[in-house]
Amino acid sequence: MILAAAQAIQGSAPPICISVGALVGYQLLGADKSLATAPVTGFNLGVALGAVPAAAIVRALGQRNGFLCGAGVIAAAGMIATFGLLHANFWIFALGLLCVGLGNSFIQQYRFAAADSAEGDFKARAISWVMVGGVLNGILGPQIVIFTDDLLPTVKFAGSFASIVLLAALGALILLFLPVRDKSAAAATAGPSDQPARPLSEIVRQPQFFVGLLCAIASYALMSFVMTGAPLAMVGCGLSTDEATLGISWHVLAMFGPSFFTGLLVTRFGKERVVAVGLVLLIGCGISALAGLHVWNFWIALMLLGVGWNFGFIGATTMVATSYRPSEKSRVQGLHDFVLFGSVAFASLMSGIVFNMAGWTGLNLVIFPVTGTCLVALALLALSGRGAARRSSALS
Repeated sequence: MILAAAQAIQGSAPPICISVGALVGYQLLGADKSLATAPVTGFNLGVALGAVPAAAIVRALGQRNGFLCGAGVIAAAGMIATFGLLHANFWIFALGLLCVGLGNSFIQQYRFAAADSAEGDFKARAISWVMVGGVLNGILGPQIVIFTDDLLPTVKFAGSFASIVLLAALGALILLFLPVRDKSAAAATAGPSDQPARPLSEIVRQPQFFVGLLCAIASYALMSFVMTGAPLAMVGCGLSTDEATLGISWHVLAMFGPSFFTGLLVTRFGKERVVAVGLVLLIGCGISALAGLHVWNFWIALMLLGVGWNFGFIGATTMVATSYRPSEKSRVQGLHDFVLFGSVAFASLMSGIVFNMAGWTGLNLVIFPVTGTCLVALALLALSGRGAARRSSALS
C-alpha cells in the first residue's frame, strides 16, 4: 500500500510530461516540427537508461533508500525542465524530461518489489495493486496541468513542470514509511533450496520469457506511440488544449483503473489469455481512431489504448516474473526494463516523425501488424505448451 501511494503521487509526473511535453516541444521549435515529440522521447529514453542503474542502486541500498534516491532525481528533473521552459531552450527542457524518466525508472521497480514480496498466484495481484496507484495519476497529473499551466504567466506550462518538485517531495515523505527489509531475512525467505543463477542468455531463450517480453514491448510501445501523437492530433483537428489534456486524463485512468481486478483475471483465466484480450483492445483503439476525428473518437481510442495496455502489460509482466529464479531477479529485471523502455523511447520518437509524415491515420495503422505478430506468438506458445503436456502425459 505504501508503494501504491508513492506511485500515486510521484507517478503523476509522467502524465504531466506526456500530456503537454509534445505541445511544449512544438511551441519551442522553429519551422521544422518533426522533433516535437523528442522531449517525450527523452522521458522514455531516461526510463530505459535508468533501468539497470536503478535496479543496482535498489539492490545495493535497499528498497527504501533506493526509492528515495529516485525521488531526489525526479525533484532535480522538475527544476531542469522548468529552467528550460523559462529560458525557451528546447534541449534543456528535453534534458529535464529525460531526467524525469531516470527518476521514473525507480518507480518502475515498485511492481517488481511488490512481486518479490508475494508468493505464487498472489504475484499478479501484488503487481496489480501497486499499479492501482496509477488511478490517481490519471486524475492528479492532468489536473495539475490544467490548474497550473498559467501559474507563471510569462511562460505557459512552466508552473506545471515546477509542480513536479513538490510531487517528488511528497512521494519521498510516503516512502519514509516503507519498512527496511533485512537482507538476511530476505535471504532466509528465498531459502536454501533457491537454485543458482543461470546465464542471461539461457533465461531469455525460454519461450515464456521471450513471448512475455515481446508482448510487454508491443503493449507499452504501441501505447506510447499512439498516446504521444494524440495531443498533437487533437489540437491539430481544432480541439482545445484542455480537451487534449482531458483525453490524456481519461487515457491514464483507463491505464490504471482496471488494476483493481486485472490480477484476479490473470489468476482466474491465465496470464496469456489476459495479454491476448489486451492486444484485441489495442486493435479496437486503432479502429476507433480511424473511424473519425470527433472528440469522442479520440477519447474512446485513448481509453481502449489504456485498458489494452493494462491487460497486456500486467499479464506480460507476470509472464516474465514467473520465468526467473529469485537469485536472477536483479539482472533480469534490469535487462527487461532496459529493453522495454528503450523500445518505448524509440516508439515515442517515431511517433512525431510518423505523425509529421502520415498524420493520425498513419500512427494508428501501425497497431495492426504489431498486435497480429504478438497474437501469433501467444498462439504458438500455447500450442507448444499443450504439446509438452501431451508428451509428459504419454511418458508417465
